Amino acid sequence: MSASQRARIAEELARRLAAALRGAQLYAPDHPIVKRNVGALAETITVALAAHATLTIGIVEDDLVVGDTPVPRAAETMGELMRRLQQAGIERIVIEDGVEPDEITELVQTVARADRGTAPPTPRLQHIRVGKLQVEQRVEAVGDMATFQHLYQDAVGIAERLWDSATSEGKPDADAARGIVDSLAQAVAQNRTALLALTALKNYDNYTFTHMVNVSILTMGQGRGLGIEGAALRQLGLAALLHDIGKVRTPPEILNKTEQLTDREFEILKRHTVDGAQILRTTPEVPALAPVVAFEHHLRADGTGYPRGVSRPELNVATMLCGISDVYDAMRSQRVYQQAFPTDRILSVLQRNDGKQFDQNLVRRFVQLVGIYPAGNLVRLDNGETAVVTKAYAPDPYRPRVKVLFAADRTPIPRPFEVNLWEGHEGFAGAIQAPLDPAEYGIDPLVHM
Repeated sequence: MSASQRARIAEELARRLAAALRGAQLYAPDHPIVKRNVGALAETITVALAAHATLTIGIVEDDLVVGDTPVPRAAETMGELMRRLQQAGIERIVIEDGVEPDEITELVQTVARADRGTAPPTPRLQHIRVGKLQVEQRVEAVGDMATFQHLYQDAVGIAERLWDSATSEGKPDADAARGIVDSLAQAVAQNRTALLALTALKNYDNYTFTHMVNVSILTMGQGRGLGIEGAALRQLGLAALLHDIGKVRTPPEILNKTEQLTDREFEILKRHTVDGAQILRTTPEVPALAPVVAFEHHLRADGTGYPRGVSRPELNVATMLCGISDVYDAMRSQRVYQQAFPTDRILSVLQRNDGKQFDQNLVRRFVQLVGIYPAGNLVRLDNGETAVVTKAYAPDPYRPRVKVLFAADRTPIPRPFEVNLWEGHEGFAGAIQAPLDPAEYGIDPLVHM
């Protein structure tokens, strides 16, 4: 679909939605005008969904945006529609493929009845979500690292809320989970490298919550590389975000123990896979994939892992992607009882037992995604200079793109420059010698990406 076609559909959709809301405010739900307006809106939504599995209508700063297309401010009824949505406290409407006419009717009636100053309406619809944006910045158009850092911090905060609600209420807040996964999936689609680099950030006091977010991002990054998009990608990300939610039932003295667990304690910890599946099966509006991944994410392709005695002729691909992300993030995390492992050591674990525990095609794709030296890592080059990795190079994970920051004598370079190590520039470093601790240099590598 061309840009001009998208613009026409966006303007038409805004016009139809405004007319449907206006009619619902003026007439009874069964009035012919209301039915006609809703029917026209449904037809336009069907056309828009023919090109993408998901349709997002949102207010970003002073713009009404349909998908990634701003509606011209001069468009008929655009101002009216924005005012109505703002009065209802709505910043975003997400409509998925498969939406039914009854759901569109319910959406229109709910928004039309919403009052100024109240919380955004949240109709319980299978293919429609309504609410506020999870991030203040416009992720679609702004690709700077500060925007992604803000998104990441928001996600960690939401993860903590999910944990708390699962602890106190017996189930996570599904609306909050879906909202933040929507934003993360959008960011993964826009700039996967930048978001993956953020997963290297570690607040060790919040390991549980950063791990939830990191596994979600890493899993969606893998999924995106396999061509998974739209609603399927978000379901994958949500399942990964909640993969460890069963640990809310693990006794804190075991979950937070800094020494090695006893055999008995480890058996108790293993129950989190079953507990997680039980929690998610009874959580409304959580996709069926989530309890599957929670139950299976410690099972391995060769039949090992746990829950013990569970046999699967083939693991769900979401389980396999989440399992790789889970092991990778856990092993690279420095905690009280564990030093962080370098990526090559982690990859050797993913390839152990002759590659029978993890699908090696997926492992190879994962290596291509993150590289041996992932984006955001500070490294020493073989000529002694110091650089930050800015992008992995899939054909040769050992030779990424880097930005050189310090000379061999550790003096800052006035004008840092980027170089592709895989190109083998004459007289220049062709490889990375070792990863470095950025704290020793007093810098945040992500600032230089």
